[in-house]
Amino acid sequence: MTPRIDLHNIGEQLRAVDTVLRRQYPGDRPGQPVHTVYVNGAHAAVDLPGEWGATALRLSDQHAEQLLELVGPGVLARTRNMLRQRPIQDLRLDFEDGYGIRGDAVEDNDARWAGRVLAALPPAVFSRGVRVKGLTVGEYDRAIRTLELVLDGAGGVPEGFVFTVPKLRAVEQVKVAVQVCELLESVHGIASGTLRFELQIESPQAVIAADGSAVVARAIQRSGGRCTGLHYGTYDYSAACGIAPQFQSLEHPVADHAKTIMQVAAAQTGVWVCDGSTQVLPVGDTAPAALERHFRLVTRALERGYYQGWDMHPGHLITRWAATFTFFRNALRAAAPRIDDYLRRRGGAVVDEPATAQALATVVLRGLDCGAFDPEDVTALAPDASVEVLTQLRERKVPEL
Repeated sequence: MTPRIDLHNIGEQLRAVDTVLRRQYPGDRPGQPVHTVYVNGAHAAVDLPGEWGATALRLSDQHAEQLLELVGPGVLARTRNMLRQRPIQDLRLDFEDGYGIRGDAVEDNDARWAGRVLAALPPAVFSRGVRVKGLTVGEYDRAIRTLELVLDGAGGVPEGFVFTVPKLRAVEQVKVAVQVCELLESVHGIASGTLRFELQIESPQAVIAADGSAVVARAIQRSGGRCTGLHYGTYDYSAACGIAPQFQSLEHPVADHAKTIMQVAAAQTGVWVCDGSTQVLPVGDTAPAALERHFRLVTRALERGYYQGWDMHPGHLITRWAATFTFFRNALRAAAPRIDDYLRRRGGAVVDEPATAQALATVVLRGLDCGAFDPEDVTALAPDASVEVLTQLRERKVPEL
C-alpha cells in the first residue's frame, strides 16, 4: 500500500506561514487624507485652515474661467464648497527644513505653541502633527526635545496626531524612532502604542540599501505597527540622485522608481504612500500655468495609485480638490456598471473576479470619503451598491442583497 503523505505536518507549516503573513500584511487601511499641508512651525495658528481656504477661494475667483474650462461647473462648485468647509484634511507643522535653525529658546517656544494649536484645530483637520528634525547624530537631541515640547503644549496626544521622521537612510533609525515613542509614552503617562510616525523618503539609501535590499520594506516591518505612512521628498531625493535642478520634479523617472518601490513595500500593510510636493506656486503672472501644472501632477499621481500628496500653498488646494474630485467622479462612471453587473451576476463585457470587485468598491468608497460624490450618485448607477454593500466587497465578503 502506498504510504500516505503527512498532511498534518504540511498544514502546520502553512498555518505558521499564514500567521506571519497576516501580521506583516494586515490589509489596506481606509481613511487616507487626500493631502498633507506643510506649514512652517513658526507660523502655526488655529485659524490657519480657514485662512488657507479663504485665500484659495479668492484665487479661484480670479481664475474662474480657467477652472471652469478645466473641470466644469459641477466639480468647481464642489471644490469651492470644500474650500469653504474643509479645505485642509491633514496638517503638518514643520520644524525641519522649512523651519531652519532658530536657536533652542525660540524653537522651544514655537514647539509649545504648535502643540497648543494642534490640540485646538477643528475636527475637519482629522490628521495633524509635526515634522521634527532628523534622527541623526547632529540633530536627534533637538528633534526629540521639540517633539516632547509639542506634546507638552498640547497637554497630551492630540486626536489624529502623527510626527514625521525625515532623512531616513537606515533601518536602525526606525528602531530609534520606536524607542523614542516608547520612552515618551512611559515618561508622560501616555498609553502604550499611542504615538505614530511617518517616514520621509528623501534619500536613495532609504529605498535601496548597500546590500540591495529594499530599506522601506524592512522599515515598515521594524516599526512595530507605528509607521503610518511613507512620504516622498521630491527635491532632496532628486538632488541625491544627481538630477540637475531644472529637471527635478514629481514626474522624473527617479521619482517614479522610488515611489513604485515605496508603493510595493507598503502594499497591504496598512501604511499609506504619499506623493511629494511641487515648488511651483500659483502666484503672479505664472499662476494659470502653475494651476494647470499642479492639476496635471495630482491627476498623474492618482492614476498611479498615490492618493495623497503634499500641498505647500493655498492655491494648491484648488487644484488638489478639483483634480481629486474629477478623478473619482470619472472612476465612479467606469466602476459603477461593473459593480452592478457583479452584484447581479449578469456577466457583461468584462467578467470581474472578487479581487477586481474589491478594487472597484475601494475606489468608489475613496471617492465617497473625500466628497467627490454622494451615496445617491452611486446607487443611481448601481442600485444595489449601498455603502454597506461596497464595504463588504472591499472586505472580500459576500454582500447580502
